[in-house]
Amino acid sequence: MADRTFLDWPFLDDRHRELATELAAWAEARIEPHADDDGDVEGLTRDFVRALGEAGWLRYAVPGAYGGARDKLDVRSICLVRETLAYRSGIADVAFAMQGLGTGAITLAGSDELKAAYLPAVREGRRIAAFAMTEPDGGSDVAAMRTRAERDGEDFVLNGAKTLISNAGIADHYVVFARTGEAGARGLGAFVVDADRPGLTVSERQRLLAPHAIGALSLRDCRVPRSHLLGQPGDGFRIGMATLDIFRASVGAAALGFARRALDEALAHAARREAFARPLADFQMVQDRIARMAIDIDAAALLVYRAAWVRDTRAERVTREASMAKYHATEAAQRVVDSALQIHGGSGVVSGAVVERLYREVRAQRIYEGANGVQKLIVAGQVQKGARDAAAEAPFSTWPATISFCT
Repeated sequence: MADRTFLDWPFLDDRHRELATELAAWAEARIEPHADDDGDVEGLTRDFVRALGEAGWLRYAVPGAYGGARDKLDVRSICLVRETLAYRSGIADVAFAMQGLGTGAITLAGSDELKAAYLPAVREGRRIAAFAMTEPDGGSDVAAMRTRAERDGEDFVLNGAKTLISNAGIADHYVVFARTGEAGARGLGAFVVDADRPGLTVSERQRLLAPHAIGALSLRDCRVPRSHLLGQPGDGFRIGMATLDIFRASVGAAALGFARRALDEALAHAARREAFARPLADFQMVQDRIARMAIDIDAAALLVYRAAWVRDTRAERVTREASMAKYHATEAAQRVVDSALQIHGGSGVVSGAVVERLYREVRAQRIYEGANGVQKLIVAGQVQKGARDAAAEAPFSTWPATISFCT
């Protein structure tokens, strides 16, 4: 990518700068030649997972005790990997992201036995992971989940359906969320379910706007050992949200990768394409678009790496920061890619053009891991809670001034 000045921001350390530089060179050589090979998406996803594992990049998806690059999951590293891979290929980005998301819950709440059984193989690219939360009648409303897990001796028996599950059909295991008790968020559990478990089937291979290995799952009397329960019954919602707290900001990072590629493509096209005997780059309307694109990208990057830095250095939960980053970065990326396509004109909508591919890839990011409308609700709730907490902690002596101001 042309602009790498963001690597000098104080949110990042030298180890992050080294990671970004080394991965960028690797991705250009290993991923870019296959960026348009989307005929066999499932096969390409497998290939990318294997290549990422062999090259050591999946070490950033697991903690150090199980062969990871850092003692704990480092969100800044995860964001840099996703941004760098997305710049080259959306499929490569998802191949990495799902290795992290599909084992994040195991890292956070799994027993030592589960971690030892799953994390090293994921790190090496020998095991493909998946995260199964979304249902046909409930996406953002996780608390309304219908899939059930009934206790039967030393097992749980799962029945239900999941939809829009990345890596469905190629995953070796799924982290499945199901209702273990009462209605609402407190009645959910999270389970590690191997793909070859009787009763677990891929009921449909689904096709999206952009190439993606994705499908629907059916669970019919699928028996899972109690040892594969993460935490305790009722912990599922907390585990799921804590996992998304880690990876939600990285969705914004992937959007940044798409946006940076779009800007670079637009700059190159505007410099070489002439109209009315001068380059497009000389026209003020084009310059206006480029300026807005650059501002959107920098603002998004600040929010993404702020959220990642806070999670790495300050707080275990960054719900507010992660939702802000995910919302703004994906909305900004949509605008940037659209502007890049507009600058390209007719050549931008030709199938196979880089900006045409980006236009299809960027759209889903405003929906998955929490639709952007829901992100705004989360941010508003967090801001209002902060205001209430601040008011409750204010000394009594400040009240008269506040009341006088309000009147």
